[in-house]
Amino acid sequence: MASRKGRAMDERVEKTPDATLHQRILADIEGHILSGEWPPGHRIPFEHELTRQYGCSRMTVSKALGDLVRRGLIERRRRSGSFVAHPQVQSAVLQVHDIRQEVEALGLTYAWRTESRAARGARSDDRKRLDLPARARVVAITGCHYAGRQPFCHEDRLINLTAVPDAENQAFDDNVGPGTWLLQQVPWNAAENRIRAVAAEPDVAALLGIAPGTACLVIERRTWISDLHVTQVRLTYPGDRHELVAAFTPSQS
Repeated sequence: MASRKGRAMDERVEKTPDATLHQRILADIEGHILSGEWPPGHRIPFEHELTRQYGCSRMTVSKALGDLVRRGLIERRRRSGSFVAHPQVQSAVLQVHDIRQEVEALGLTYAWRTESRAARGARSDDRKRLDLPARARVVAITGCHYAGRQPFCHEDRLINLTAVPDAENQAFDDNVGPGTWLLQQVPWNAAENRIRAVAAEPDVAALLGIAPGTACLVIERRTWISDLHVTQVRLTYPGDRHELVAAFTPSQS
């Protein structure tokens, strides 16, 4: 009886439709990636390895990997194999985005880690960044946003305590980054973006897990309430993981 049952189960496995195996391969690899178990740059098993693992045709494996490429989860490199892709994000130039939402839109787990935080009198450089009077006070905070287990963006921010006094006692230590908190608390009504391409300085490169000198995209943003500056932030993204998009219409003469 047991042997007949075993043979029946084997027959059912052998008759498993390719479509079902395709979905299983797709779900398994996607699960490894979205959980962070396979970080960006991780090599996916070769097609012949997956064919042997799942007991299916190479065409079924190739189709599943192709779907993952189209979803932006993996990239194929000629003669090297398939690798987990780095997150690619598009941001509109004329909007203020919540980085947490950008990360979660990719299907990845978001995290914020504070590097340094200080509430203090504004220094000369602080006053230039936020156009502040001599006796102004600020919160200066730096840290990294993470997508899964990988650094996503480095943040260097000043918050004007005259505009946002509650920031002095905000720890920013529960995976709530300063930008997310400010968007929830402060009804800003004007903003300015400045965008530059830079070579990563050694300290920022180390935090982002990239080589010093790597091309990066830097967005410097200031926001106001009426004529009062709220915050100035410098966001540094590895250049191959972020792009900016501007939508516009013809000017009216």
